[in-house]
Amino acid sequence: MPFIPWFLSPRTVRIDIKFAANAPTVMAASTIAWFSTLCPDVQHLQLDCLPRNQVITEAVSEMLLACNRNTLQTFYVNCPLTDEARGFLHTLPKLRQLWIFTQGQTSLPPLTLPNLNLMYFGWDSGRDWLQAFSEATFGKLETITFRPISSSAQIGGFLEEFKVVALAASVQNTLSQFKFCTSQSWNPNYSSLLVFKQMELLQIEFSCRNGCSSTVDDNIVTSLARAMPKLEILRLGGAPCSALTGVTLRGLVALSCHCPRLSELRIHVQAGELAEATTGTEPPLLPSGDAAVIPRVDCALKVLQVGEAPITREAASAVAVTLLQVFPRIVNVDHVDGRWGSVVEMIKLFRQIGGHIDHTSKAHLLHLKCSLVTPAYQGTHLSKKSVRKRPGVTVLVALDIIHRIVVPSTVSFNSHPLHQVVLGKRINPPKSKIQLRELG
Repeated sequence: MPFIPWFLSPRTVRIDIKFAANAPTVMAASTIAWFSTLCPDVQHLQLDCLPRNQVITEAVSEMLLACNRNTLQTFYVNCPLTDEARGFLHTLPKLRQLWIFTQGQTSLPPLTLPNLNLMYFGWDSGRDWLQAFSEATFGKLETITFRPISSSAQIGGFLEEFKVVALAASVQNTLSQFKFCTSQSWNPNYSSLLVFKQMELLQIEFSCRNGCSSTVDDNIVTSLARAMPKLEILRLGGAPCSALTGVTLRGLVALSCHCPRLSELRIHVQAGELAEATTGTEPPLLPSGDAAVIPRVDCALKVLQVGEAPITREAASAVAVTLLQVFPRIVNVDHVDGRWGSVVEMIKLFRQIGGHIDHTSKAHLLHLKCSLVTPAYQGTHLSKKSVRKRPGVTVLVALDIIHRIVVPSTVSFNSHPLHQVVLGKRINPPKSKIQLRELG
Protein backbone atom coordinates (compact mmCIF):
# COMPACT_ATOMS: atom_id res chain seq x y z
CA MET A 1 0.00 0.00 0.00
CA PRO A 2 2.73 2.59 0.78
CA PHE A 3 4.12 2.09 -2.73
CA ILE A 4 0.86 2.95 -4.55
CA PRO A 5 1.71 6.68 -4.96
CA TRP A 6 4.87 5.68 -6.86
CA PHE A 7 2.70 4.40 -9.71
CA LEU A 8 0.62 7.59 -10.02
CA SER A 9 1.27 10.70 -12.10
CA PRO A 10 -0.59 13.72 -13.54
CA ARG A 11 -1.33 11.57 -16.59
CA THR A 12 -3.21 9.00 -14.49
CA VAL A 13 -6.96 9.25 -15.15
CA ARG A 14 -8.13 5.95 -13.65
CA ILE A 15 -7.61 4.75 -10.07
CA ASP A 16 -9.08 1.37 -9.12
CA ILE A 17 -7.92 -0.07 -5.77
CA LYS A 18 -9.31 -2.84 -3.60
CA PHE A 19 -8.02 -2.56 -0.05
CA ALA A 20 -7.24 -5.61 2.06
CA ALA A 21 -9.77 -6.46 4.74
CA ASN A 22 -7.18 -5.80 7.46
CA ALA A 23 -5.72 -2.65 5.87
CA PRO A 24 -4.48 -0.25 8.61
CA THR A 25 -6.68 2.83 8.76
CA VAL A 26 -3.83 5.34 9.00
CA MET A 27 -1.97 3.85 6.05
CA ALA A 28 -5.12 3.73 3.89
CA ALA A 29 -5.94 7.35 4.75
CA SER A 30 -2.44 8.61 3.92
CA THR A 31 -2.49 6.77 0.58
CA ILE A 32 -5.87 8.28 -0.36
CA ALA A 33 -4.63 11.77 0.51
CA TRP A 34 -2.09 11.63 -2.33
CA PHE A 35 -4.61 10.94 -5.12
CA SER A 36 -5.80 14.49 -5.84
CA THR A 37 -2.26 15.87 -5.71
CA LEU A 38 -0.67 13.25 -7.96
CA CYS A 39 -3.68 12.81 -10.28
CA PRO A 40 -5.50 16.16 -10.44
CA ASP A 41 -7.51 15.23 -13.54
CA VAL A 42 -8.64 11.77 -12.47
CA GLN A 43 -11.77 10.60 -14.33
CA HIS A 44 -12.47 7.18 -12.78
CA LEU A 45 -12.09 6.63 -9.03
CA GLN A 46 -12.98 3.29 -7.45
CA LEU A 47 -11.96 2.36 -3.90
CA ASP A 48 -13.35 -0.95 -2.60
CA CYS A 49 -13.34 -2.51 0.87
CA LEU A 50 -12.32 0.64 2.70
CA PRO A 51 -12.38 0.62 6.51
CA ARG A 52 -15.50 2.47 7.66
CA ASN A 53 -14.57 5.02 10.28
CA GLN A 54 -14.29 8.78 10.67
CA VAL A 55 -10.63 8.90 9.65
CA ILE A 56 -11.36 7.32 6.26
CA THR A 57 -14.45 9.51 5.80
CA GLU A 58 -12.37 12.65 6.33
CA ALA A 59 -9.55 11.45 4.04
CA VAL A 60 -11.86 10.53 1.16
CA SER A 61 -13.89 13.73 1.51
CA GLU A 62 -10.81 15.98 1.45
CA MET A 63 -9.40 14.12 -1.54
CA LEU A 64 -12.71 14.48 -3.41
CA LEU A 65 -12.97 18.20 -2.73
CA ALA A 66 -9.50 18.67 -4.23
CA CYS A 67 -10.36 16.84 -7.47
CA ASN A 68 -11.12 18.64 -10.73
CA ARG A 69 -14.93 18.88 -10.81
CA ASN A 70 -14.89 19.12 -14.61
CA THR A 71 -13.13 15.80 -15.21
CA LEU A 72 -14.48 13.29 -12.64
CA GLN A 73 -16.90 10.89 -14.34
CA THR A 74 -16.99 7.82 -12.08
CA PHE A 75 -17.03 7.75 -8.27
CA TYR A 76 -17.27 4.30 -6.65
CA VAL A 77 -16.26 4.60 -3.00
CA ASN A 78 -18.01 2.52 -0.35
CA CYS A 79 -17.73 4.87 2.61
CA PRO A 80 -19.73 7.83 3.91
CA LEU A 81 -18.73 11.42 3.09
CA THR A 82 -18.88 14.71 4.94
CA ASP A 83 -21.78 17.06 4.17
CA GLU A 84 -19.46 19.39 2.24
CA ALA A 85 -18.13 16.54 0.10
CA ARG A 86 -21.65 15.30 -0.65
CA GLY A 87 -22.70 18.73 -1.80
CA PHE A 88 -19.68 18.83 -4.12
CA LEU A 89 -20.25 15.31 -5.44
CA HIS A 90 -23.95 15.78 -6.13
CA THR A 91 -23.37 18.65 -8.56
CA LEU A 92 -20.51 17.36 -10.71
CA PRO A 93 -21.43 18.26 -14.31
CA LYS A 94 -19.78 15.26 -16.03
CA LEU A 95 -20.42 12.55 -13.45
CA ARG A 96 -21.84 9.43 -15.11
CA GLN A 97 -21.53 6.69 -12.49
CA LEU A 98 -22.01 7.20 -8.75
CA TRP A 99 -21.84 5.02 -5.64
CA ILE A 100 -23.48 6.51 -2.53
CA PHE A 101 -23.11 4.93 0.91
CA THR A 102 -24.84 6.27 4.03
CA GLN A 103 -24.89 5.37 7.70
CA GLY A 104 -27.70 6.03 10.14
CA GLN A 105 -30.36 8.66 9.57
CA THR A 106 -28.74 10.69 6.81
CA SER A 107 -30.33 13.41 4.70
CA LEU A 108 -28.66 14.03 1.37
CA PRO A 109 -28.46 17.30 -0.55
CA PRO A 110 -30.38 17.43 -3.85
CA LEU A 111 -28.86 15.57 -6.78
CA THR A 112 -28.17 17.74 -9.83
CA LEU A 113 -26.44 15.33 -12.18
CA PRO A 114 -27.63 15.80 -15.78
CA ASN A 115 -25.20 13.22 -17.23
CA LEU A 116 -25.58 10.48 -14.60
CA ASN A 117 -26.63 7.13 -16.08
CA LEU A 118 -25.74 4.67 -13.28
CA MET A 119 -26.27 4.94 -9.53
CA TYR A 120 -25.61 2.51 -6.66
CA PHE A 121 -27.04 3.09 -3.18
CA GLY A 122 -25.84 1.25 -0.07
CA TRP A 123 -27.13 1.98 3.44
CA ASP A 124 -27.16 0.37 6.86
CA SER A 125 -30.29 1.88 8.46
CA GLY A 126 -32.90 4.53 7.83
CA ARG A 127 -33.69 5.90 4.41
CA ASP A 128 -34.13 9.63 4.78
CA TRP A 129 -31.65 9.88 1.91
CA LEU A 130 -34.36 8.65 -0.47
CA GLN A 131 -35.98 12.07 -0.36
CA ALA A 132 -33.00 13.46 -2.29
CA PHE A 133 -34.64 11.90 -5.35
CA SER A 134 -37.74 14.02 -5.13
CA GLU A 135 -35.71 17.19 -5.78
CA ALA A 136 -33.19 15.56 -8.13
CA THR A 137 -32.35 16.63 -11.65
CA PHE A 138 -31.57 13.68 -13.88
CA GLY A 139 -31.50 13.59 -17.62
CA LYS A 140 -30.04 10.21 -18.47
CA LEU A 141 -30.40 7.91 -15.44
CA GLU A 142 -30.76 4.38 -16.80
CA THR A 143 -29.49 2.01 -14.09
CA ILE A 144 -30.02 2.05 -10.35
CA THR A 145 -29.12 -0.51 -7.68
CA PHE A 146 -30.21 -0.51 -4.04
CA ARG A 147 -28.47 -2.74 -1.49
CA PRO A 148 -29.15 -2.50 2.25
CA ILE A 149 -25.83 -3.41 3.88
CA SER A 150 -27.22 -4.29 7.30
CA SER A 151 -29.59 -7.19 7.91
CA SER A 152 -31.57 -4.87 10.20
CA ALA A 153 -32.16 -2.17 7.57
CA GLN A 154 -35.84 -1.30 7.17
CA ILE A 155 -37.01 -2.28 3.69
CA GLY A 156 -40.76 -2.60 4.11
CA GLY A 157 -42.61 -0.24 1.79
CA PHE A 158 -39.41 0.69 -0.05
CA LEU A 159 -40.77 0.24 -3.57
CA GLU A 160 -43.79 2.39 -2.80
CA GLU A 161 -41.56 5.23 -1.54
CA PHE A 162 -39.20 4.87 -4.49
CA LYS A 163 -42.09 5.15 -6.94
CA VAL A 164 -43.19 8.48 -5.43
CA VAL A 165 -39.75 10.13 -5.52
CA ALA A 166 -38.85 8.64 -8.91
CA LEU A 167 -42.00 10.04 -10.51
CA ALA A 168 -41.18 13.43 -9.02
CA ALA A 169 -37.81 13.31 -10.78
CA SER A 170 -39.32 11.87 -14.03
CA VAL A 171 -36.96 8.88 -13.77
CA GLN A 172 -39.63 6.59 -15.24
CA ASN A 173 -38.87 8.01 -18.69
CA THR A 174 -35.26 6.81 -18.75
CA LEU A 175 -34.86 4.02 -16.17
CA SER A 176 -34.17 0.69 -17.90
CA GLN A 177 -32.38 -1.34 -15.20
CA PHE A 178 -33.53 -1.68 -11.59
CA LYS A 179 -31.95 -3.90 -8.93
CA PHE A 180 -32.78 -4.33 -5.27
CA CYS A 181 -30.68 -6.91 -3.43
CA THR A 182 -31.16 -7.87 0.22
CA SER A 183 -30.25 -10.86 2.38
CA GLN A 184 -33.53 -10.49 4.29
CA SER A 185 -36.85 -12.17 3.70
CA TRP A 186 -39.13 -9.74 1.92
CA ASN A 187 -42.55 -9.47 0.33
CA PRO A 188 -42.21 -6.50 -2.07
CA ASN A 189 -45.12 -4.68 -3.64
CA TYR A 190 -44.35 -5.26 -7.31
CA SER A 191 -47.26 -3.10 -8.47
CA SER A 192 -45.19 -0.02 -7.57
CA LEU A 193 -42.87 -0.85 -10.46
CA LEU A 194 -45.53 -0.94 -13.17
CA VAL A 195 -44.97 2.73 -14.06
CA PHE A 196 -41.46 1.98 -15.37
CA LYS A 197 -42.34 1.05 -18.94
CA GLN A 198 -38.77 1.21 -20.29
CA MET A 199 -37.47 -1.55 -18.04
CA GLU A 200 -35.04 -4.01 -19.67
CA LEU A 201 -33.58 -5.58 -16.52
CA LEU A 202 -35.55 -6.09 -13.32
CA GLN A 203 -33.93 -7.85 -10.36
CA ILE A 204 -35.58 -8.08 -6.95
CA GLU A 205 -33.42 -10.34 -4.81
CA PHE A 206 -34.32 -11.53 -1.32
CA SER A 207 -33.74 -14.57 0.85
CA CYS A 208 -35.78 -17.73 1.43
CA ARG A 209 -33.32 -18.94 4.09
CA ASN A 210 -35.84 -18.84 6.96
CA GLY A 211 -38.84 -19.94 4.92
CA CYS A 212 -40.05 -18.95 1.49
CA SER A 213 -41.03 -15.29 1.31
CA SER A 214 -41.80 -15.27 -2.42
CA THR A 215 -45.36 -14.35 -3.30
CA VAL A 216 -44.72 -14.21 -7.04
CA ASP A 217 -47.64 -15.76 -8.88
CA ASP A 218 -49.26 -15.65 -12.31
CA ASN A 219 -51.06 -12.36 -11.62
CA ILE A 220 -47.88 -10.55 -10.59
CA VAL A 221 -45.88 -11.87 -13.52
CA THR A 222 -48.64 -11.09 -16.00
CA SER A 223 -48.89 -7.50 -14.73
CA LEU A 224 -45.13 -7.00 -15.00
CA ALA A 225 -45.02 -8.54 -18.48
CA ARG A 226 -47.75 -6.27 -19.79
CA ALA A 227 -46.19 -3.16 -18.25
CA MET A 228 -42.60 -3.92 -19.34
CA PRO A 229 -42.58 -5.27 -22.91
CA LYS A 230 -38.85 -4.46 -23.31
CA LEU A 231 -37.73 -6.83 -20.54
CA GLU A 232 -34.62 -8.84 -21.37
CA ILE A 233 -33.68 -10.11 -17.90
CA LEU A 234 -36.14 -10.80 -15.09
CA ARG A 235 -35.00 -12.09 -11.70
CA LEU A 236 -37.61 -12.24 -8.94
CA GLY A 237 -36.23 -13.56 -5.66
CA GLY A 238 -32.88 -15.16 -4.95
CA ALA A 239 -32.17 -18.74 -5.99
CA PRO A 240 -35.70 -20.30 -5.95
CA CYS A 241 -36.27 -22.52 -2.93
CA SER A 242 -38.02 -25.90 -2.62
CA ALA A 243 -41.42 -24.48 -1.61
CA LEU A 244 -44.39 -25.55 -3.72
CA THR A 245 -45.12 -22.03 -4.92
CA GLY A 246 -44.56 -19.85 -7.95
CA VAL A 247 -45.83 -19.31 -11.46
CA THR A 248 -47.62 -21.83 -13.64
CA LEU A 249 -48.02 -22.08 -17.40
CA ARG A 250 -50.22 -18.98 -17.36
CA GLY A 251 -47.44 -16.76 -16.06
CA LEU A 252 -44.86 -18.18 -18.45
CA VAL A 253 -47.18 -17.71 -21.41
CA ALA A 254 -47.72 -14.07 -20.42
CA LEU A 255 -43.96 -13.48 -20.35
CA SER A 256 -43.45 -15.19 -23.70
CA CYS A 257 -46.29 -13.26 -25.32
CA HIS A 258 -45.63 -9.78 -23.92
CA CYS A 259 -41.81 -9.85 -23.57
CA PRO A 260 -40.35 -11.28 -26.80
CA ARG A 261 -36.85 -9.98 -25.94
CA LEU A 262 -36.69 -11.85 -22.61
CA SER A 263 -33.50 -13.94 -22.61
CA GLU A 264 -32.99 -14.83 -18.92
CA LEU A 265 -35.56 -15.64 -16.25
CA ARG A 266 -35.17 -16.49 -12.54
CA ILE A 267 -38.41 -17.25 -10.78
CA HIS A 268 -40.18 -19.76 -8.54
CA VAL A 269 -42.06 -22.23 -10.77
CA GLN A 270 -44.52 -25.04 -10.13
CA ALA A 271 -43.05 -27.93 -12.08
CA GLY A 272 -45.98 -30.25 -11.39
CA GLU A 273 -48.42 -27.82 -12.97
CA LEU A 274 -46.15 -27.42 -16.00
CA ALA A 275 -46.24 -31.18 -16.54
CA GLU A 276 -50.02 -31.27 -16.15
CA ALA A 277 -50.37 -28.44 -18.67
CA THR A 278 -48.83 -30.65 -21.33
CA THR A 279 -50.44 -33.99 -20.55
CA GLY A 280 -53.89 -32.71 -19.60
CA THR A 281 -56.71 -32.61 -22.09
CA GLU A 282 -58.07 -29.25 -21.02
CA PRO A 283 -55.95 -26.08 -21.42
CA PRO A 284 -55.37 -24.01 -18.27
CA LEU A 285 -57.06 -20.65 -18.00
CA LEU A 286 -55.42 -17.26 -17.85
CA PRO A 287 -56.35 -14.89 -15.01
CA SER A 288 -58.76 -13.24 -17.46
CA GLY A 289 -60.59 -16.54 -17.90
CA ASP A 290 -59.32 -17.09 -21.43
CA ALA A 291 -57.60 -20.32 -22.41
CA ALA A 292 -53.80 -20.22 -22.05
CA VAL A 293 -53.06 -20.86 -25.71
CA ILE A 294 -49.35 -21.06 -26.44
CA PRO A 295 -48.54 -17.97 -28.54
CA ARG A 296 -46.71 -18.21 -31.84
CA VAL A 297 -44.17 -15.69 -30.58
CA ASP A 298 -40.50 -16.52 -30.89
CA CYS A 299 -39.50 -15.44 -27.37
CA ALA A 300 -35.74 -15.01 -26.99
CA LEU A 301 -35.50 -16.82 -23.63
CA LYS A 302 -32.50 -19.16 -23.46
CA VAL A 303 -31.86 -19.58 -19.73
CA LEU A 304 -34.37 -20.39 -16.98
CA GLN A 305 -33.15 -20.46 -13.36
CA VAL A 306 -35.26 -22.73 -11.13
CA GLY A 307 -32.90 -23.32 -8.18
CA GLU A 308 -34.35 -25.93 -5.79
CA ALA A 309 -37.86 -25.95 -7.28
CA PRO A 310 -39.19 -29.50 -6.70
CA ILE A 311 -39.84 -31.82 -9.61
CA THR A 312 -40.38 -35.57 -10.06
CA ARG A 313 -38.38 -37.63 -12.53
CA GLU A 314 -41.62 -38.79 -14.12
CA ALA A 315 -42.56 -35.20 -14.96
CA ALA A 316 -39.23 -34.31 -16.61
CA SER A 317 -40.19 -35.04 -20.22
CA ALA A 318 -43.58 -33.30 -19.95
CA VAL A 319 -41.99 -30.23 -18.33
CA ALA A 320 -39.37 -30.11 -21.10
CA VAL A 321 -42.12 -30.20 -23.73
CA THR A 322 -44.03 -27.41 -21.99
CA LEU A 323 -40.94 -25.20 -21.73
CA LEU A 324 -40.16 -25.72 -25.41
CA GLN A 325 -43.73 -24.86 -26.31
CA VAL A 326 -43.54 -21.57 -24.44
CA PHE A 327 -39.86 -20.72 -25.03
CA PRO A 328 -38.75 -22.21 -28.37
CA ARG A 329 -35.15 -20.97 -27.95
CA ILE A 330 -34.52 -22.29 -24.44
CA VAL A 331 -31.22 -24.17 -24.14
CA ASN A 332 -30.56 -24.46 -20.42
CA VAL A 333 -32.31 -24.72 -17.07
CA ASP A 334 -30.03 -23.69 -14.19
CA HIS A 335 -30.96 -25.86 -11.22
CA VAL A 336 -29.91 -27.15 -7.80
CA ASP A 337 -32.29 -30.12 -7.62
CA GLY A 338 -30.55 -32.78 -9.71
CA ARG A 339 -33.83 -34.08 -11.12
CA TRP A 340 -34.01 -30.99 -13.32
CA GLY A 341 -31.00 -32.43 -15.12
CA SER A 342 -33.40 -34.78 -16.91
CA VAL A 343 -35.37 -31.77 -18.15
CA VAL A 344 -32.18 -30.23 -19.55
CA GLU A 345 -31.30 -33.49 -21.34
CA MET A 346 -34.80 -33.78 -22.79
CA ILE A 347 -34.65 -30.20 -24.06
CA LYS A 348 -31.34 -30.96 -25.77
CA LEU A 349 -32.79 -34.09 -27.38
CA PHE A 350 -35.95 -32.35 -28.56
CA ARG A 351 -33.90 -29.52 -30.03
CA GLN A 352 -31.68 -32.11 -31.71
CA ILE A 353 -34.73 -33.50 -33.46
CA GLY A 354 -35.36 -30.03 -34.84
CA GLY A 355 -38.02 -27.39 -34.94
CA HIS A 356 -40.07 -26.26 -31.96
CA ILE A 357 -43.12 -27.97 -30.57
CA ASP A 358 -46.41 -26.86 -32.02
CA HIS A 359 -49.16 -26.29 -29.48
CA THR A 360 -52.12 -27.47 -31.53
CA SER A 361 -52.02 -31.13 -30.49
CA LYS A 362 -51.14 -31.09 -26.82
CA ALA A 363 -53.41 -34.04 -26.07
CA HIS A 364 -51.27 -36.25 -28.33
CA LEU A 365 -47.92 -35.38 -26.80
CA LEU A 366 -45.74 -38.24 -25.59
CA HIS A 367 -47.80 -40.85 -27.47
CA LEU A 368 -44.87 -41.95 -29.58
CA LYS A 369 -41.58 -43.55 -28.59
CA CYS A 370 -38.62 -43.69 -30.93
CA SER A 371 -36.06 -46.41 -30.15
CA LEU A 372 -32.77 -46.35 -31.98
CA VAL A 373 -31.81 -50.01 -31.96
CA THR A 374 -28.59 -50.08 -34.01
CA PRO A 375 -25.82 -47.65 -34.92
CA ALA A 376 -26.45 -48.14 -38.63
CA TYR A 377 -27.97 -44.81 -39.49
CA GLN A 378 -26.05 -41.77 -38.27
CA GLY A 379 -27.05 -38.43 -39.71
CA THR A 380 -30.59 -39.57 -40.60
CA HIS A 381 -32.58 -36.83 -42.34
CA LEU A 382 -36.18 -36.06 -41.52
CA SER A 383 -37.35 -33.93 -44.41
CA LYS A 384 -34.98 -30.92 -44.39
CA LYS A 385 -33.99 -31.30 -40.75
CA SER A 386 -30.78 -33.12 -39.92
CA VAL A 387 -30.96 -35.42 -36.90
CA ARG A 388 -27.87 -36.95 -35.44
CA LYS A 389 -28.76 -40.35 -33.97
CA ARG A 390 -26.91 -42.29 -31.30
CA PRO A 391 -27.19 -46.06 -30.83
CA GLY A 392 -29.05 -47.35 -27.83
CA VAL A 393 -30.62 -44.03 -26.92
CA THR A 394 -34.36 -43.91 -26.27
CA VAL A 395 -36.00 -40.62 -27.04
CA LEU A 396 -39.53 -39.60 -26.12
CA VAL A 397 -40.84 -37.82 -29.18
CA ALA A 398 -43.82 -35.49 -29.05
CA LEU A 399 -46.21 -35.85 -31.98
CA ASP A 400 -46.08 -32.09 -32.45
CA ILE A 401 -42.34 -32.20 -33.16
CA ILE A 402 -42.98 -34.60 -36.01
CA HIS A 403 -45.70 -32.30 -37.35
CA ARG A 404 -43.27 -29.38 -37.37
CA ILE A 405 -40.63 -31.34 -39.27
CA VAL A 406 -42.71 -33.10 -41.95
CA VAL A 407 -46.10 -33.02 -43.61
CA PRO A 408 -48.95 -33.75 -41.18
CA SER A 409 -49.74 -37.27 -42.38
CA THR A 410 -46.42 -38.91 -43.21
CA VAL A 411 -42.77 -38.93 -42.27
CA SER A 412 -40.45 -38.93 -45.28
CA PHE A 413 -36.92 -40.23 -44.84
CA ASN A 414 -34.70 -39.05 -47.69
CA SER A 415 -31.39 -40.76 -47.19
CA HIS A 416 -32.18 -44.39 -46.42
CA PRO A 417 -34.55 -47.25 -47.34
CA LEU A 418 -37.32 -46.33 -44.93
CA HIS A 419 -40.13 -45.13 -47.24
CA GLN A 420 -43.05 -43.93 -45.19
CA VAL A 421 -44.13 -44.15 -41.59
CA VAL A 422 -47.79 -43.61 -40.86
CA LEU A 423 -48.03 -41.75 -37.62
CA GLY A 424 -49.61 -43.51 -34.68
CA LYS A 425 -49.27 -47.07 -36.05
CA ARG A 426 -46.95 -49.88 -35.02
CA ILE A 427 -44.67 -50.67 -37.97
CA ASN A 428 -41.50 -52.52 -38.76
CA PRO A 429 -40.74 -51.99 -42.47
CA PRO A 430 -38.10 -54.11 -44.20
CA LYS A 431 -34.50 -52.98 -43.73
CA SER A 432 -35.57 -50.31 -41.23
CA LYS A 433 -33.38 -49.68 -38.22
CA ILE A 434 -35.90 -47.30 -36.62
CA GLN A 435 -39.06 -48.43 -34.94
CA LEU A 436 -41.98 -46.22 -33.95
CA ARG A 437 -44.49 -47.74 -31.59
CA GLU A 438 -47.42 -46.42 -29.64
CA LEU A 439 -47.04 -46.08 -25.92
CA GLY A 440 -49.55 -48.08 -23.97
